[in-house]
Amino acid sequence: MDANKMKRRNFRRYSKVPISKEQLEKYDKGTGINLKPGTSTIKNKLIKHKLKRKERLIDNAIKDTARTELLLTEEYGCLEADPGETTLQYKQTQIANNVDITSATKHFTLNLQFGPYYIKYTRNGRHLLLGGRQGHVAAFDWVTKKLACEMNVMESVHDISWLHVETMYAVAQKDWVYIYDNVGIELHCLKSMYKVNKLEFLPYHFLLASGSRQGYLSWLDVSIGKFISTFNSKLGNIVVMTQNPSNAVLCVGDIKGVVSMWSPNSTKPLAKMLCHTQPVSACTVHPHGTYMATGCAGGYVKVWDIRQLAGPVHNYHTRSAVHRLSYSQRGHLAMSMGNVVEIYRPSEDETKAYLRHRPSWPVTSMQFCPYEDVLGIGTRGGISSLLVPGSGEANYDAYENNPFQTKEQRREAEVKALLDKIQPELISLDPISITEVDVPTLQDKVEAKKKLLYLKPKNIDFKPRRTKAKGKGGTAKVIKTKKILKDLSKKETIDILRQADIRPDTKKIEKPQKDYGVLNRFVSNPSKNRNK
Repeated sequence: MDANKMKRRNFRRYSKVPISKEQLEKYDKGTGINLKPGTSTIKNKLIKHKLKRKERLIDNAIKDTARTELLLTEEYGCLEADPGETTLQYKQTQIANNVDITSATKHFTLNLQFGPYYIKYTRNGRHLLLGGRQGHVAAFDWVTKKLACEMNVMESVHDISWLHVETMYAVAQKDWVYIYDNVGIELHCLKSMYKVNKLEFLPYHFLLASGSRQGYLSWLDVSIGKFISTFNSKLGNIVVMTQNPSNAVLCVGDIKGVVSMWSPNSTKPLAKMLCHTQPVSACTVHPHGTYMATGCAGGYVKVWDIRQLAGPVHNYHTRSAVHRLSYSQRGHLAMSMGNVVEIYRPSEDETKAYLRHRPSWPVTSMQFCPYEDVLGIGTRGGISSLLVPGSGEANYDAYENNPFQTKEQRREAEVKALLDKIQPELISLDPISITEVDVPTLQDKVEAKKKLLYLKPKNIDFKPRRTKAKGKGGTAKVIKTKKILKDLSKKETIDILRQADIRPDTKKIEKPQKDYGVLNRFVSNPSKNRNK
């Protein structure tokens, strides 16, 4: 074969796909540095070479991002019914029979005998943890159906929660909270968390939060094994508790129909919302922290804009009381009413249910699996995995959560998360407030610093010693020594003022004495006594 033909063939094989101007403009990061000869202000050749290399890397990153747009599924899947039909008619068996083999294997049901069961997925949606009220605890990779551990703790289990990795999880048992590894070995027994009903793990703060039957809220830093805060919320038995993923604030529902928001930095709630006139039976927050859904025993479910703390955005009226609520990554809202599960799509026009499922037993827990179109439910007789098309996020960030991570990647992600850990003092109702500047405090600090830095130092009578050696006692040497001595004197004056807590040009303000009317002449005056 001719050499030119071989070159053309290899060029076609290894040449990159051309990109349109619209895609490049979509991911463009603006005009770069002017490095053209004759017009550039940078004269150093080494700096110019480094900047050229940096600009080349930025251009390549823009092109690669535009090319990988093909892999992003912008339109998420969903069920579409034929004219005259509704999606409520479709059962799980029909959906499983009409999807691909990989998705069909994600629909299963486990009939167990130690219920009622509670379930929790990991943040990357790969592992599943289940706990039965009668002591059954198991952890497994639900995609490959590979069992990690299974045991019976011989005590009642009230709630379960994964920690920062899939090799550790917490179980709220009869009296205390225990921490196990993925083999089932007991690592810790947290006796300070007594009679816990609810567990929540804050991944960015490494905090394990708990709500007890006696009304106590506790936060434990699992990275250092230290309790950050523990106090009595005075709400009685805490049955409804969830977290706001955007600001790590705990939302607790009580029997008065009020949802209160708590942080470990305050013994009083940051905010209170009167959501219902009846006891709150369920509460959940959108993964983006935008909306909060609450349910009551009267059969009402209200959706609130949690950013404004204003009136309800939606109001659903169900046939019976709602006991469990769950939000998916795409905004699908799942409700459980006894042995009926209904899913609603995130649309203002659709007030009818998107899907409906009737398990054999009453539902006791429920959670959408991250990055999968799956809804996991725990019942009195086992667990089930339901297919909900369009509920999961299809485009995941591997640096944030990677469902296909290896052991090495998991270790690196754990170390990186520990380095990026957010301190619990930064938990507040408004997460953007930590990026703002406290102007009054800054002005006070600047003024105090000015007063301290612009103090006139004491006069120093410095007479240099004459040296006969040549070049040792010049004028420059004398001026430099005087400056060093002045700076030292200035620092000593500042230290003295700081220790004495004295500021220049300040006057002592005497506290006004109490007025006794006619009897004022019998009150002793401390200033007169001092003069005597």
